[in-house]
Amino acid sequence: MRTIMNDSAFIKKGYQISTTKSLLNFDVIYQYLNEDSYWAKGMPFEKLKMAIENSICFGIYHQNRQAGFARVVTDKATFAYICDVFVLPDFRGQGLSKWLIQTIVEYPELKGLRRWSLATADAHGLYSQFGFKPINRPDRWMEIFKPYIKEN
Repeated sequence: MRTIMNDSAFIKKGYQISTTKSLLNFDVIYQYLNEDSYWAKGMPFEKLKMAIENSICFGIYHQNRQAGFARVVTDKATFAYICDVFVLPDFRGQGLSKWLIQTIVEYPELKGLRRWSLATADAHGLYSQFGFKPINRPDRWMEIFKPYIKEN
């Protein structure tokens, strides 16, 4: 099955992947991330809005319905971090997550990056198909992690 690229949209088997933010169904994305994901539970609504505004976002759509989502934090020159990747349960089992990651790593604005990064607890098999491996030198990486704290 061939992927057709049209501006910022990619079309395959009746599905579309687009980077057009006005197509995103924010309520669906927020509900999934806040209620169903293991990595973003408790994320404040406004924090997600800001994150989406400042990222390249890839939405998967079927008949104008949000079917999946991913976000890329990047400088578009040297580094990209893929996050908030999901396909909604009703649309799973059709290869959409694989197509989504393929679309992201081949996206013209992200070509030639020196380093890609992501974190996953359960999708190593998906990402390894695109060359992702455990961090080579974890002793060089550091982080500050602060769980979402409800703002009063």
